[in-house]
Amino acid sequence: MKYKPDWPQARQRLSALWQGELLERPCLAVTAPNGGGVPAPKPPEDLEARWLDPDYLMGVVRARMANTWWGGESIPSFLINGGWVVSLGGQPHFGESTIWFEPFAVDFGAPSPFRHDPDDPWVVKHRAAYGALIETAGRDDFLVGRPCLLPANDLIALHLGAQEFLLALRDHSEWMRRAIVDGAAELLRARAELEDQVRASHEFWYGTAGWMPFWAPEPFVSTQSDVSCMISPADYDTFVLPELEMYGEAYGAMWYHLDGADARQHLPRLLSLPFLRVLQYTPAPNEPPNGPEHLEMYRTAQAAGKILHLSLPRENVEPLVRELDPSLVHLQTGCASVAEGEQLLEAAKGWV
Repeated sequence: MKYKPDWPQARQRLSALWQGELLERPCLAVTAPNGGGVPAPKPPEDLEARWLDPDYLMGVVRARMANTWWGGESIPSFLINGGWVVSLGGQPHFGESTIWFEPFAVDFGAPSPFRHDPDDPWVVKHRAAYGALIETAGRDDFLVGRPCLLPANDLIALHLGAQEFLLALRDHSEWMRRAIVDGAAELLRARAELEDQVRASHEFWYGTAGWMPFWAPEPFVSTQSDVSCMISPADYDTFVLPELEMYGEAYGAMWYHLDGADARQHLPRLLSLPFLRVLQYTPAPNEPPNGPEHLEMYRTAQAAGKILHLSLPRENVEPLVRELDPSLVHLQTGCASVAEGEQLLEAAKGWV
């Protein structure tokens, strides 16, 4: 791999992690600036272009790949966050740091309008950007992140607006349950189209979760339910779980983003799912970062046989390695220099 000459060793250790095995030290993804000196392009004034313009994005990709030391089990990869626009028919608006959608009213007496159209202009724009990424990555210069598609439950909440979404769960329960299930089926079709785009030319088409890079030796799906922060465990079972089960059946294994303390009420249900292999936790802004303060939750997840994938400050790496099962952790951090990163990886061998 062009940007990671030690990929064979990293691949071996990540494959062992997938089987719950430990090779010398836990999986640590460590990045650092390497002084590559490749200039990043100036962000365009047009906000849409920052998310979807292929020429701009590939300039960002080339600079990021060349200017980063990808140490340990870090994975050179890039995610086009503009994948949110593959949105079952929504109208996106672009900010500097996020995409949001214009809420619209639906007729609950008619079939759900949330459908995937491969000829939708936004889908076409994303496909072009994703295709440029595939071409830039080549066979294996770096890994192409899985397309960043939101799940149907989150998309429908964005399209209706949070308040209308929550009211509809009560007032139009069966319609909403059906809309989410049908939307999930549509998104599986959208995922398949994008995977077909990359499968023929890229060795690791199945490889990463994208924004939180994770590699496994077999296909898996990455998903979430940020709207679950606002609903009860009973509603989670009714409206979110069927979508997760569809993805689990389609892919066999799942990487799941759990978003903050308000979503932790659903942890028992998630840990009961046999197809859930990896739990990624992002603390809310009012919580401490990933580290010793969350040990009880981490231990509960590991007791259920789940791999923990955590981004955390450098100083919290050693405490977690010493307190957790090192065969079921993938810790991601950054260092100020390559030398510091190399020292961290070497030291970790003595912590297990």
